[in-house]
Amino acid sequence: MDYSKPELADRLASEYVLGTLQGRARTRFEQLLPAHPALRAAVSAWQSRLGPLTDSVPEVLPSATVWTRIEERLFDAAPSPAPALPWWQRLGVWRGFTGVATTAALALWLVTSQVPPLQPAQAPIIIVLGSNPEAAAALNASFVASVSADGRALVLKPLNDLALAPGRALELWAVPPQGAPRSLGLVQATGDTKLLRTALLANTAAFAVSMEPAGGSPTGAPTGPIVSVGKLQL
Repeated sequence: MDYSKPELADRLASEYVLGTLQGRARTRFEQLLPAHPALRAAVSAWQSRLGPLTDSVPEVLPSATVWTRIEERLFDAAPSPAPALPWWQRLGVWRGFTGVATTAALALWLVTSQVPPLQPAQAPIIIVLGSNPEAAAALNASFVASVSADGRALVLKPLNDLALAPGRALELWAVPPQGAPRSLGLVQATGDTKLLRTALLANTAAFAVSMEPAGGSPTGAPTGPIVSVGKLQL
């Protein structure tokens, strides 16, 4: 690749700063930075552009569970076995997804103007749906959702380019605290998906996106891999 090309350098730098460039691609990019001034300049530009957005994001301290998992990984402690529960009842599946402050701030910038609240004082609710590492082989997908304060409108936007295989579709699910998820309909792999419902937030603890056959799940429940999940925090 010709990393001196401005378009390529800018695209890679944006994905690197946002955190959507992962795995071997991210390692390779970091190895190239010292030798490519164009890449370093593009990274610096994106950091300067997005850095001020994080000022509006409140600091969130990690929970005790997060620290425990960090210690287990660092010191090779054997983790306790997870209970055999459906994925939508395992709170652990909602941790570790892409949701850093920069991404959340960018999400706010991207979509807050797209779902106008009924009253000016009612800001939309922003949920970052991070990619599921366990489903990265199927699709590395991250989304941001903006829900109007009255819970009647939702805009879902992918944070990275998604290439679906022929005959496959993406479906959005509202995950309750207890019980099975309910479908909110199919969503686009590129561009915005706008949904209107009467009570999007009622009995909803998280949103998830699954990969399904064309036309959606034939069973009324997720059948394909869960590629993205975001916990709702009100």
